[in-house]
Amino acid sequence: MDYVNLGRTGLKVSPLCLGTMNFGPQTAEKDSHAIMDKALELGINFFDTANIYGAWGDGGYPGRTEDIIGRWFAQGGGRRDKIVLATKVYNVMGEWPNERGLSARHIKLACEASLKRLQTDHIDLYQMHHVDRSAPWEEVWQAMEQLIHEGKILYVGSSNFAGWHIVQANETAKRRPLMGLVSEQSKYSLITRAIEMEVVPACIQYGVGIIPWSPLESGLLGGVLKKQAKEGRRAGERQQERIEKLRPQLEQYEAFCDELGEEPAAVALAWMLHQPGITAPIIGPRTMEQLTGASLRAAELKLDADALQKLDEIWPGFKTAPEHYAW
Repeated sequence: MDYVNLGRTGLKVSPLCLGTMNFGPQTAEKDSHAIMDKALELGINFFDTANIYGAWGDGGYPGRTEDIIGRWFAQGGGRRDKIVLATKVYNVMGEWPNERGLSARHIKLACEASLKRLQTDHIDLYQMHHVDRSAPWEEVWQAMEQLIHEGKILYVGSSNFAGWHIVQANETAKRRPLMGLVSEQSKYSLITRAIEMEVVPACIQYGVGIIPWSPLESGLLGGVLKKQAKEGRRAGERQQERIEKLRPQLEQYEAFCDELGEEPAAVALAWMLHQPGITAPIIGPRTMEQLTGASLRAAELKLDADALQKLDEIWPGFKTAPEHYAW
């Protein structure tokens, strides 16, 4: 595994990030632990979670996934020391009005709760899960700075921020002075490429590493047409609507992957790793097979200029703003 720097930091992470959102709701704890062990064995040292994960499904509650990870750490064997741990704050964690958002109070209490669930004394990358337009940046950075001084977090990242949010956050941090945001999690795939207009340029300018989520677009880029033909079943109503809308492009894409002799999921992830500003796309396996299949191939798959051009023809991207929409 060739490790890369997380944005402009000196921190080394694997070029694939293990997403844990399925741990609890769709993947049993025993299987989740086995997947994390296997990921570590394969050299994946970057694990991402969030305090809200695990809130869905039977027996779900906010923090369930962090609890699962914490019990994995508790097994010992250097598990905690070997990984770069990322979690998030922002979402609703209770019924009271201050159990959400990015107020200094909620950031402090949410961090302490995450540390307890995760059974660790620090979080390597603490990410704002969404922008909180009601919380001033001065307040946000006051809270983050205090957690850094206490040794409870090391780096701060964002998720689902617009380009100008990244600018605001880092310019405010610079005045304290703090390092500011070192990473941004955005939805990004061959299909969803809008961040190329402003988020990507902002991240590159500030040395903020991009951690794409949903790089396979909920399975659409994982060979969905062939799987449906083989299994003889349709997706849910909303997903099937997307498949039908994108069918011509999906057919071209899967045919091109056949020409390359590669699995569609591997091609989609490899394309991502060729894009500027990318640190590590998030892979969110539900099963061991999903972890050890196409995802690992993507880390070593090199696409030449012709292949990258063909993918851009099938899935057109965006120019940097304002050139995309103005002369």
